[in-house]
Amino acid sequence: MDFKVLTVGDVVGEPGLDRVSRSLRYLKRKYGADFIIVNGENASGAGITPRQAEEILDAGADVITLGNHSFNRREIVPYLEDCAQILRPANLAPQTSGRGYGIFDSTAGPVAVIDLIGRCGMDFGPDNPFHLIEKILKEVDTKLVFVEIHAEATSEKLAMGHMLDGRVSAVWGTHTHVPTADIQVLPRGTGYITDIGMTGPKNSILGIRPQQSIAKFRGDLTGRYQWADGPTKLEGALFTIDTATGLCKSAERIELYEDSPRR
Repeated sequence: MDFKVLTVGDVVGEPGLDRVSRSLRYLKRKYGADFIIVNGENASGAGITPRQAEEILDAGADVITLGNHSFNRREIVPYLEDCAQILRPANLAPQTSGRGYGIFDSTAGPVAVIDLIGRCGMDFGPDNPFHLIEKILKEVDTKLVFVEIHAEATSEKLAMGHMLDGRVSAVWGTHTHVPTADIQVLPRGTGYITDIGMTGPKNSILGIRPQQSIAKFRGDLTGRYQWADGPTKLEGALFTIDTATGLCKSAERIELYEDSPRR
């Protein structure tokens, strides 16, 4: 029996939320997705509010993952405690609110989703994800295991994928908002892609108005980032898993643009 998991890249601002709300169920039907995981940590630009989390779940997501902006909107803190469907990186400081992984019901039985954050190029020092994942896997008793690593360095994400090859169903990267061309099934059967991309303004720099990002790199004084106007896109990946083995049979990138069907 095949089990299809759709992963959706970082949702940026209200344009990204609108795109998810209009397109997620359409994609579920089109690809026959059995389970949907959406990274929502940029839903408010930097961070996510309870309202925005509910909007993503109402659109059809089974799980929301977060990253380095998990706590930028402090109103999310009690929500992280109350809602099991939203995950912050497991290797953040242990006193932080919420949970870093969960076991969820599906048509194929229990599904484990684990959220990790990288350390290379980040401005804080989380626990080592390569050590922590070993502890988590000892606590997870299911064949279907999916790991997101929210990280800056491609080498760190690749290292996680290869370390877990044959031990989990799929590993994918988020955070850099630019989809990579290396989607594949690794030699021992784990689906992998270094970055699945983003969901939000198409004509932008990581979702932000290009002129603002250009001004920053020029050294100009800039205001608060604003998301770009215009058409939107949704990017992600689809992993088809053999439920008998828990390993990946195929992996493909997903792209949906403004002129594509919406419902």
